[in-house]
Amino acid sequence: MSAQKNHYERLRDKWIARHRELQEAFWAKHGDVINDFINGTKNFAIGSISGLMLLSSPVANLLAPPQTLAIEEKKLPVDKSVFLVSDLSNILPKEVQPLTQEEEDSVSKILTRDLGFRVTPELQGIKLNRSYGYIGAEQHLACYPGDTMTTHFGDGSDISKLYSSGMAPGLGAWGYFANSRSELTQKDIDREKYYIAVQTFLAPGFAERTGEHITFFKFRKMLVVNPHNGRAIVVVIGDAGPAEFTGKSLGGSPEVMKYLERVDGRGRGPVLYFFIDDPEDKIPLGPVESV
Repeated sequence: MSAQKNHYERLRDKWIARHRELQEAFWAKHGDVINDFINGTKNFAIGSISGLMLLSSPVANLLAPPQTLAIEEKKLPVDKSVFLVSDLSNILPKEVQPLTQEEEDSVSKILTRDLGFRVTPELQGIKLNRSYGYIGAEQHLACYPGDTMTTHFGDGSDISKLYSSGMAPGLGAWGYFANSRSELTQKDIDREKYYIAVQTFLAPGFAERTGEHITFFKFRKMLVVNPHNGRAIVVVIGDAGPAEFTGKSLGGSPEVMKYLERVDGRGRGPVLYFFIDDPEDKIPLGPVESV
C-alpha cells in the first residue's frame, strides 16, 4: 500500500513542479505588462467610490507572483480519505460478503495506520459473524424512563434533521442508558447518539458462551467505515439485530447513518465494522478524521 501512496505523492509533486514552471515562465514574459496594468488600475481607481470597490475586489490578486502562489500551495489541505478509499477498494471484494481472514487483516492494518488507533476484527477471542455488510437505519432509543421525542434532543439543535426517524417502541439490548433524566450523563447521551445494532446472536460461540458474549458486547466500542467515501465513526454496540431475513447485517442510529451518508432512500449501504482496542476508554465516540 505504501508503494501506491508514493505513486500519488510523485504525481502530486510532478504536477506542482509543472504548475510552478508555467507560472514562472508566464511572469518572465508578461510580468512587466501585468504590473503596469495593476498599477494603472489602482491609479485610475483612486478618488472614486467605484475605484474603492475595485481596489477591494480580488481582481488585482488574480495573477499573484509565483513566489506567493508557491507559499499558498503548501497550505492546500490533503483529503486523506481519498487514499483510504483507494486502499480499501483494492482489498474489498466486488460483492458485499464476509471477508476472508487475509482481507480482514489487510483492512485492519490500513484502518489502524490511517486512524491512529488499533482496529481489529477479533478482540479477547470474540468476533462477530462478519465485518463487512449492509447497514440499515435504526430509530432513536429512549435514554431513560419517560424519554420522548420532545425531550430527547436536549437543546433541540438536532430536532429538524433527526426528528423524523422517531423513537423505537422498545428499549435497546441493554435497557435504558440511565435510570432517570437527572442521572443522564454526557457519556450516556453519546452512547445513544452513536450506537449500532449488530447480530450478536450470530457470533461464533455465542450459544455456548452466551453470558461471556453479552458482557463483552455491552456498549463495546467499534469503528464503522463507509468504504465509498472514507467516512469513519466511533460507535458502541447498543442493540441486537437486525434479523437475517432483512438482508442487512447491522443497523445505525440516525446520527450514524447521516454522518456516513448511508441514507439513500433505501436506508442501507455497505460498511466495514471492526472492534477498537481501547481498554482505557480514551477514544471519544463520534466522527473521526484520518491522521
